[in-house]
Amino acid sequence: MVSPTAKQVFIQGVTKDGRTFRPSDWAERLAGVMSSFRPGGAQPGSHLSYSPWCVPNTINNIKCVVVSAELREVEPMAWDFCMNFARDNGLQVAEACLIPERPAKT
Repeated sequence: MVSPTAKQVFIQGVTKDGRTFRPSDWAERLAGVMSSFRPGGAQPGSHLSYSPWCVPNTINNIKCVVVSAELREVEPMAWDFCMNFARDNGLQVAEACLIPERPAKT
């Protein structure tokens, strides 16, 4: 499903047959469950922010969760949870690299 050399995986909110995945907040829910998996481990209050290894995003008006390969290295069971979530729900998965947008010139 995902090559071992992938740096990031995008779990897209579109099923393999092209339907929009529901509920509409699925990406935030998945990322919220993964919030304790972070560099240095869970800290007090870490549940209030997303893990840098599992971040919800919207790309081309499609909800996604960007999962970093670092999660696979540090917490293989957490990685498997994300990949199994995608597989069990028939979601499209793509290997890609999220490039930060440049700040607007003023």
